[in-house]
Amino acid sequence: MADTRTATTRTATLLIDGKEVSLPILTPTEGPECLDIRRLYAEADVFTYDPGFTSTAACASTITFIDGDKGILLHRGYPIEQLAEKSHYLELCYLLLYGHLPKAAELEKFETLVTRHTMIHEQMHYFFRGFRRDAHPMATMVGVVGAMSAFYHDSLDINDPRQREIAAFRLIAKMPTIAAMAYKYSIGQPFVYPRNDLDYASNFLHMCFAVPAEPYDVDPTLARALDRIFMLHADHEQNASTSTVRLASSSGANPFACIAAGIACLWGPAHGGANQAALEMLREIGTVDRIPDFIARVKDKSSGQRLMGFGHRVYKNYDPRAKVMKQSADEVLDLLGIKNNPTLQVARELERIALEDDYFVSRKLYPNVDFYSGIILEAMGFPTSMFTPIFALARTVGWISQWQEQIADPQLRIGRPRQLYQGEAQRDYVEVEDR
Repeated sequence: MADTRTATTRTATLLIDGKEVSLPILTPTEGPECLDIRRLYAEADVFTYDPGFTSTAACASTITFIDGDKGILLHRGYPIEQLAEKSHYLELCYLLLYGHLPKAAELEKFETLVTRHTMIHEQMHYFFRGFRRDAHPMATMVGVVGAMSAFYHDSLDINDPRQREIAAFRLIAKMPTIAAMAYKYSIGQPFVYPRNDLDYASNFLHMCFAVPAEPYDVDPTLARALDRIFMLHADHEQNASTSTVRLASSSGANPFACIAAGIACLWGPAHGGANQAALEMLREIGTVDRIPDFIARVKDKSSGQRLMGFGHRVYKNYDPRAKVMKQSADEVLDLLGIKNNPTLQVARELERIALEDDYFVSRKLYPNVDFYSGIILEAMGFPTSMFTPIFALARTVGWISQWQEQIADPQLRIGRPRQLYQGEAQRDYVEVEDR
């Protein structure tokens, strides 16, 4: 495949203090063209200023593409809607890792490898017991995942492709176990070991909700809904946590440290905690009759009321993942007999109003994936403290795929953003008695 970062014939000319600077124009497979500014500082002695990097391509990638204006999400070229309908999470993991859909034998081998790596080292149990009993599961996951580098020395050499692959298997396989153990520890129940006879999502549900005192049978509808949640959160291009993983890995850090950094970033309420915030908003509204007052407060900028679960930094159209999530919400709530759930009624009516109200339509505030995911997870029995750990579990394969891609990139350099310095100019030190 041609390297679009160098294969270009078009340029843009920038005029700075009478000096012309020629910048190559790079053409991607999909999406807007990019100005290559790598030589800008050397040739013109200027940087670019882009807070939040919202207009800057920090890397070249072949994994995920988003067209926010059209509401498109592609993984290796495949629409997320097709994958969510016809595929399953571990097949999507294979696709993200290797770039193509697996043949039957390849998929079977991959699923077996992941299944055989689900147990964690027995001594890692001591890490869990070192946390306070009321520790947030995300705090536990950050610590335990980072500590994996102390136990799996045979997969730390980032320059060895085979060790990188083993690290990928281990992280994808062990993350559900770690998340489930963090949950069990937070509620004071004994750890439940993984079972090789269960699929990925069913195994996670069993580890979270089974107890030694009695059998627990996983409902296939719930397992399918959870598997779909995993798929919808698997990767989302260069978001904050993925960029954090890439920045950490650019220094040569081991894969477990990089993923722990991603989990820490995901913990932020503006990122992985958004579905919890959306659910809390729906609970705060309470009933359908209170929606008009809530809408009025949202429109009143002085009220400080925020509309959670709507709009997205990238999507300026209906989030394609939200359509799939809405279908899953209907299936789960019907299965559980929660047809008159007040939170769901508020969600549906709020969505209807927002899609018809010009205030929201003109601002392109469409429902996003967080709007319904919290309702599904709550219906399954998960507390809000587990919403972000489940997100981290699902996003691990995306982080690992991006990490592998970056490590194999011959143009990899340590991340070093520049700044617009606005502090004091150089000045001389003044002795304390003269100040």
